[in-house]
Amino acid sequence: MKKILIILITLFGVMQTFYAQNKQILYGFDEIPQTLLLNPGAVTNYKYHAGIPLLSNISSNLGITGITLADVFRNDGVNFTAKYREALNKLSENDYVQINSQIEVLNAGYKLNDRDYITAGFYLEMDAFATIPKDILSLINNGNASNVNRSFSLSQANVKSEFIGVLHVGISRRLNPKITFGSRLKIYSGAVNVTTSGNSGSFTTRLGQDNIYSHYLNNINIAGNTSGVYYENNESNISAGKLLGKTFLGGNLGVGLDIGFTYKLNNQTEITASLLDLGFISYSEDVRNGSINGDFVFSGIEFQYDATNPDYWGELDSQFREQVPREENKESYTVARPIKFNSSIKHSWGKSRKEENCHDISYNDYFDNAIGAQFFSVIRPNGPKFALTGFLEKRVFESVKGKVTYTIDDFSYTNFGLGISAKLGKVNVYGMLDNLFKITDIADANQASFQVGVNLIFK
Repeated sequence: MKKILIILITLFGVMQTFYAQNKQILYGFDEIPQTLLLNPGAVTNYKYHAGIPLLSNISSNLGITGITLADVFRNDGVNFTAKYREALNKLSENDYVQINSQIEVLNAGYKLNDRDYITAGFYLEMDAFATIPKDILSLINNGNASNVNRSFSLSQANVKSEFIGVLHVGISRRLNPKITFGSRLKIYSGAVNVTTSGNSGSFTTRLGQDNIYSHYLNNINIAGNTSGVYYENNESNISAGKLLGKTFLGGNLGVGLDIGFTYKLNNQTEITASLLDLGFISYSEDVRNGSINGDFVFSGIEFQYDATNPDYWGELDSQFREQVPREENKESYTVARPIKFNSSIKHSWGKSRKEENCHDISYNDYFDNAIGAQFFSVIRPNGPKFALTGFLEKRVFESVKGKVTYTIDDFSYTNFGLGISAKLGKVNVYGMLDNLFKITDIADANQASFQVGVNLIFK
């Protein structure tokens, strides 16, 4: 029973988390229109584009720090309990799990004049973050008998997950030959949200009189907000149809803004930067919030039936409710979007395509090769997360360009990625894959991601 409980809690932590979309391969990949979603100030030189509905951008990113799924679940003949304890020993209070998934429903852009390129679209996104509550998992796995006087923290539980739809419109304007600035307005429609952070409190077991254990819940302050999980009858009945219906201008609405720029130091070197998701969502539909606050002390738990106290569990629950007040409400609440920052520097070289054919300006980069670096950060409940990427771009054939990346972040120091963009007539097809050295054994990877898409691009 304990093993089943441990697995369920572990899987709950994994399933509740969706990550932070550091799309380092796509960022600055100017031949792909979706790079405008990462930097609305990217330079474009095609007349217009249209994404193939539901196929123009599909991406998923999963990451876990400290351990891998293989550490716990690999079928290698080692006892599960032993592997689980070893995995717990590897964890720290700062470890977390993350996943991000996006499906682009519509995306299109049009060049209004020599200066302005306007884009619009709609996409679905699942995004969340959760820390791994090591103390809680250790308490469940090891019990408290061998941990007398040890304080187990309850503050390590931080969860922020949501499923939303994003309707957006943006414009990229060339202010002068050196500077291009862009912005994007977003309307968010939240279908589901689960948020709990800033919790506090501890659990401690001490020896009492006559060697009887006393258990102390100290300074408990735990609160959580949910929307779209519980309905009028306080039952959970989430269906795909109902969720999708809420993602397009549903009742939980919010607004956001992206801004970005490209600055050309010279014909071959440029710097870029962008701030994404400066916004919030107000959740007011199917809301259920709860909190508990206080202290509680009890001595032992009687697992056997006691004729003098036949309702021990009921009495314990009554005492807990009395001493640690809990509150539930259906008040609306606001959740900030995870703000993301990108910046890069890129130097290009090789024979200029513009010099070769001044009319062939379908894409921004006119050179066959480029090298550079990118910085990424995102704000999460337990603080900002960072990633640093070095990259090399090279034109393999006239219509095929590749990009190789090396990324250092919380998940790995050996993350190599590869992206390919091919133009077949007016059709642009691209694919990107991260953590190539772990592709044959994803369970042993701390992070993995992919992106694929198909667009139509017109000169």
